[in-house]
Amino acid sequence: MSAPDRRARLDRDHPALSLRRQCALLGLARSGLYREPAAANDNELALMRRIDELFTAWPFLGSRRITALLRDEGRAVNRKRVQRLMRRMGIAALGPKPRTTKPAPGHKIFPYLLRDLAIERPNQVWAADITYIPIGRGFLYLVAIMDWRSRAVLVWRLSNTMDVSFCVSALEEALARFGKPEIFNTDQGSQFTSAAFTGVLLAAGIKVSMDGRGRWLDNVFIERLWRSLKHEDVYLKGYADGREARAGIATWIAFYNLRRPHQALGNRAPMVVWRDGLLGESETVVDMTLRLDNAGALPTCPQPQQQPQAA
Repeated sequence: MSAPDRRARLDRDHPALSLRRQCALLGLARSGLYREPAAANDNELALMRRIDELFTAWPFLGSRRITALLRDEGRAVNRKRVQRLMRRMGIAALGPKPRTTKPAPGHKIFPYLLRDLAIERPNQVWAADITYIPIGRGFLYLVAIMDWRSRAVLVWRLSNTMDVSFCVSALEEALARFGKPEIFNTDQGSQFTSAAFTGVLLAAGIKVSMDGRGRWLDNVFIERLWRSLKHEDVYLKGYADGREARAGIATWIAFYNLRRPHQALGNRAPMVVWRDGLLGESETVVDMTLRLDNAGALPTCPQPQQQPQAA
């Protein structure tokens, strides 16, 4: 078992086993769990933020065209530097290109199952993706799991690395809280093609679907989510650190799920469509009120609603 797969088995909230003990059992070095990514200088961070803005606005742009746009703005950059930063940010043009999105060696690629499929109900298809979030003097990665029919964000996680463990953690929480989909669709990134991630899906009896090469429309709903999140929240607020980003993103996603009208959904909010489509309009499924849990941490997905006890 590879080190990323072993790290994916760690449970940071395990009631009996400490992280020290889990690392010993799995043969992992604890230093790797807390190691911060190498700090970038201010010029490089500013360039990464601008690349993210250009890519969010026009996700079909590759490194060549982004380099040209940056030069038009008076920035002295070459294509190799832009390519290196795009790799670090985990982004690549969504348009057709040769040999796109290569998985890690030994990772299995699954066929695309959504072609000509009518997606008509919640929990029929879920999808996941990762995006780059700029903060203060650094950056984070955000993963989200979305219900395709309702566009509701079921679970999300922030991480300072692209390790597969935060994706697996989000997936397990989504399955525990929202049931399971018939199909789960992702791109061919190494986090989603890993045995740690696909193993959870297969063990739950879920069909795994992966975007075809160069098919940028295959996960377009999450790409639209990223664009809305960044233009309506992240770019406007300019979060100073991870704590600010986590609180602000939690507030925006709660607004997106419960209040933000979605034209494709008849101007209803995504979680309303998820709830009504799954259980019927007369039933209540979740309480999406943003609140702090007992540990003071912001929830990353809806909490089950507590039913009042009879007097």
